[in-house]
Amino acid sequence: MTPVDEAGTNAETLSYAAGPDQPSLLDETIGANLERIAGCYPDNDALVECATGRRWSYAEFNAEVDVIARGLLGLGVGTGDRLGIWSPNRAEWTLVQYATAKLGVILVNLNPAYRSHELRYALNQSGCSVVVSAPSFKSSDYRAMLDEVAPDCPALTKIIYLGEPSWQELIMAAAEVPADAVARISATLQPDDPINIQYTSGTTGYPKGATLSHRNIANNGYFVTETIGFTEADRLVIAVPFYHCFGMVMGNLGCTTHGATMIIPSEGFDPAASLAAVQAEHATALYGVPTMFIAELDLPDFAGYDLSSLRTGIMAGSNCPVEVMKRCMTDMGMREVSIAYGMTETSPVSTQTLRDDDVEARTATVGRVHPHVEVKIIDPSGNTAPRGEPGEFCTRGYSVMLGYWQEPEKTAAAIDADGWMHTGDLGVMRADGYLTIVGRIKDMVIRGGENVYPREIEEFLYGHPDIADVQVVGVPDAKYGEEICAWIRLRAGAEPLTAKALRVYCRDRLAHYKIPRYVILTDDFPMTVTGKIRKGQMREESITKLGLQPG
Repeated sequence: MTPVDEAGTNAETLSYAAGPDQPSLLDETIGANLERIAGCYPDNDALVECATGRRWSYAEFNAEVDVIARGLLGLGVGTGDRLGIWSPNRAEWTLVQYATAKLGVILVNLNPAYRSHELRYALNQSGCSVVVSAPSFKSSDYRAMLDEVAPDCPALTKIIYLGEPSWQELIMAAAEVPADAVARISATLQPDDPINIQYTSGTTGYPKGATLSHRNIANNGYFVTETIGFTEADRLVIAVPFYHCFGMVMGNLGCTTHGATMIIPSEGFDPAASLAAVQAEHATALYGVPTMFIAELDLPDFAGYDLSSLRTGIMAGSNCPVEVMKRCMTDMGMREVSIAYGMTETSPVSTQTLRDDDVEARTATVGRVHPHVEVKIIDPSGNTAPRGEPGEFCTRGYSVMLGYWQEPEKTAAAIDADGWMHTGDLGVMRADGYLTIVGRIKDMVIRGGENVYPREIEEFLYGHPDIADVQVVGVPDAKYGEEICAWIRLRAGAEPLTAKALRVYCRDRLAHYKIPRYVILTDDFPMTVTGKIRKGQMREESITKLGLQPG
């Protein structure tokens, strides 16, 4: 008998899917998992830091994690305390990540791009008692900012600077703590305990602290890399920041749950350093957001790098242009590269393409639902939409966060009574269960009553021979409500592109209401440190540049 929903609709035609229930979920804490994996693969490379030449086997990495954990205990840091980490990608970031996990200390990820007011808010909202920080990075003087905000953070009692005497004091404090202290504490922890707070980069108001458990992030890291066939033989270049789920979950935990190798190519993203790391370390996998892969492919000496060891990787964090994806598969040799989709609040991945999917599925969709996860697309009334119809993407399962730290009302607004996380993303589920993301609900442009999805226009404009990258936003218009504005980065040597010339290119290829009225040429786009485009900021800047302010 064919199942039907309450309205009598054939359930197989609805935008709902549940992932497989195998392999089983990891029912252990992050610390217990590291202990188990280190016992299985003690001599495997666990961590490599290219800039310094430092490397750790799993046995060495696990031992050093324990030293740092004992040092934290020696400084009075204990289970349930919040420890902020403020640093670019360094080996110590990863060591602290696992040391806090073994103690049940909640790691608070501080965005390396924070300024003083953002830092002050995150430290106070989370109640951090300790901060581990780099002294500085690029133009950011972390020490000066911490000196500025510390008097306003009553819970903050200790600041530890990497590479300085305070870091050595942490290591020395370990000597005063019994060797079995960490193991005894780890044995008291549970997989559902909170272990990580990540602040979401909201476009309005203060960010919210997504609170994640061992179960959330250990399993998500495991299933992300399980989906691309990771084993203990894989070696991953992690060019994305650790402070974000892409780095610390999909990257670090994706590796350590399989006995694979974490490779840090540089402190901040450097396209040449990333490819050099692939070559030097014979990496099998590479992570990045689309802008990172574009930068790597555009290197003048790209053809000179030996990338023959690459087989896979993940492109995520932003819309993935079809042409860029295809070049990664051919020019970079990442024939099993995967697209992943998710958000911080879901640990982060909910859907992913498979490594043996055909080219169309791996370039035109964000894949199918992950194991042990449910997804659905809902219409504005909250009902499950028919397959093929756009609506809000919702997800439910082990990966949904515990909640926003100390913000029950905002948690309830995001996670409904049935446990569904409402993402705010517009998605479409195809008849075959594969999903596409057509944009954010707030990014959708309504021009003269027509719903316009920027992603569709962007994908079309990537085919223009002079366009290297493009982002589309809506801007206010007295007649149509909104109009289309395309921000365009031209290829090197291309002639400037006018709005009139672009409209000619689009004519007879796009519906008239989708053709950009405005063009803004740019060398870069406003984006977060993780490479996500700030479309809200682009819209505001477009209004100013085009003189569209009301009145």
